[in-house]
Amino acid sequence: MYKVLIVEDDRALADILEKNIAAWDHETRCVRNFQNVTQEFEEFKPHLVLMDIMLPFFNGYHWCEQIRKNSDVPIVFLSSASDNMNIVMAMQMGGDDFIPKPVDPAVLIAKIQAILRRAYGMPGAGALLEHNGVKLDLNNDTVSYNGRQAELTKNEFRILRTLMEHRGKIVSRDTLMTNLWQMDCYVEENTLTVNVARLRKTLAGIGLGELIRTRVGSGYIIED
Repeated sequence: MYKVLIVEDDRALADILEKNIAAWDHETRCVRNFQNVTQEFEEFKPHLVLMDIMLPFFNGYHWCEQIRKNSDVPIVFLSSASDNMNIVMAMQMGGDDFIPKPVDPAVLIAKIQAILRRAYGMPGAGALLEHNGVKLDLNNDTVSYNGRQAELTKNEFRILRTLMEHRGKIVSRDTLMTNLWQMDCYVEENTLTVNVARLRKTLAGIGLGELIRTRVGSGYIIED
């Protein structure tokens, strides 16, 4: 579980962000005192900050600068002013990403998950994701089941990892594509379909042909 600090003065939007992020088992807190954001940051000690640009008293750039004096925690800017100048300014001030408003929940979650993985690294040696006998080795991109093992391509591995991390929940196609894009591999929708089909064929070769289920109009799921 990671902790996400939400610095957003639109109370309704902050509640929506908090609800969506908490649904993925992250701990959240919404800033209440916009005169001293750094105090709440230091008290909560988040792993990631969602930072609106237009805030009461001081803007998000100011608070990003203050946080950067003592911390390298990832900061993702949110703004309805999504022109190139604001995006460039956000990056120059120490931001790690920029999400335009209105916020797409699928894009938000995918970017947060990808940034957290990059910031806090891959698990150590021998790290596995396991589910009903399926073992995904996070260090060598292999999957095994009942003593049989298969190697995965980078895209296949990323798709399977995302689905296994969120088993029991439907993962949308948009989320998968954004997740792959965040990992420096741009994926068109048709390319995703091809990669899922290849992954299913690989899994079928070790007896897991029914592991990934399609939810028409919604996405994919590995059921609990």
